[in-house]
Amino acid sequence: MIKVKIVNHSPYPCPAYATPQSAGVDLRANLEEPIVLQPLQRSMVPTGLYIALPAGYEAQVRPRSGLAAKHGITVLNSPGTVDADYRGELKTILVNLSQEPFEIVPGERIAQMVIARHEQVEWEQVEELDATQRGAGGFGSTGR
Repeated sequence: MIKVKIVNHSPYPCPAYATPQSAGVDLRANLEEPIVLQPLQRSMVPTGLYIALPAGYEAQVRPRSGLAAKHGITVLNSPGTVDADYRGELKTILVNLSQEPFEIVPGERIAQMVIARHEQVEWEQVEELDATQRGAGGFGSTGR
């Protein structure tokens, strides 16, 4: 387990894992009053949270499955990436893909965040790539 510094300017508790095997923590809307997302409308919703990730880690902001399945609310740039050197407030770009308006109330769980290790690459420019069985096949080429 890694330690991540967090500043919480919201009235809600710091994000916590719901179960011992949870991969993500819920992010809450830090709003003074409810906002309504009309169909196909998007909004950047603040969380009141600021984090300092260790080098080699990122935070991935993802939709909550219940909001997506029941109400058509999702994270527009899913997954949103928070880099280790970002120190601004965590905000979530939500979009309403349903045909009904949706009200986001203060403290509502709006997204989930997963902390993940990542690598950076050093590009090695070559004239051609090694051949594989799959080759250039993609976009459904291995199935129906």
